[in-house]
Amino acid sequence: MTLIMGIVNVTPDSFSDGGRYLDPDVAIAHARLLRAQGADLLDIGGESTRPGAQRVAPRVEQQRVLPVVEALASEGAFVSIDTMNAATAVAAVRAGARLVNDVSGGLADPDMLTAMAETGADIALGHWRGPSAEMYARADYADVAREVADELDERVAAAADAGIDAFRIVVDPGIGFGKRGAQNWQTLRALPALTARGHRVLVGTSRKRFLAETLGEDVDLARRDLATAVTSALAAGAGAWAVRVHDVPTTRDALAVARAWES
Repeated sequence: MTLIMGIVNVTPDSFSDGGRYLDPDVAIAHARLLRAQGADLLDIGGESTRPGAQRVAPRVEQQRVLPVVEALASEGAFVSIDTMNAATAVAAVRAGARLVNDVSGGLADPDMLTAMAETGADIALGHWRGPSAEMYARADYADVAREVADELDERVAAAADAGIDAFRIVVDPGIGFGKRGAQNWQTLRALPALTARGHRVLVGTSRKRFLAETLGEDVDLARRDLATAVTSALAAGAGAWAVRVHDVPTTRDALAVARAWES
């Protein structure tokens, strides 16, 4: 069964909800709501990765996320930390995080994979071709699905070389990261081939620009959430281990309908 990862952005500048959950108490309350609504995992992030975003100092990032991670983990929640910084990853695991979600696949911080090997936590390796400040500078592919899969294989090999066991590794095709509209759809269409490679696959389409581009002008969050739910259900049908979403109820319902259809 595909799991639902609920997004908690403890940031002032995330693309869809920046600033709403910057206060730790508000972030914790929101995470509890997502969990009550059916989120299986809670992904806590203290640095925006929206197009054009600038990096945040690890010290600032940790001040934002660690109180949230610690509080939720103490309540028994499955907590993931969304970070590209090894120091933040290690601190979050010590605070109770069980998964490190690195959208850069360990490329942003050369210490990430070695540090993670020593923690014992799982790691999600995202497909990434460069920082958010230059998000689309390297969105040049001859065959995007094949190149994404091959580059993820390279990150998996690097993780193995660092001492991370295969069963601890999740891969993420990086929808929206270094990919323009049609390239995202091509990557999603190839999900069955990616899931067939054996690693758990995390898919995050939530509220992303390519969905709005597909639906047309002036698309509000409700319509983006509905489109997210549809793509999440399709990803589940392609074998995704988990889908990462802002709005849990719409995706929960879409997954339930898809399971009923299949059964």
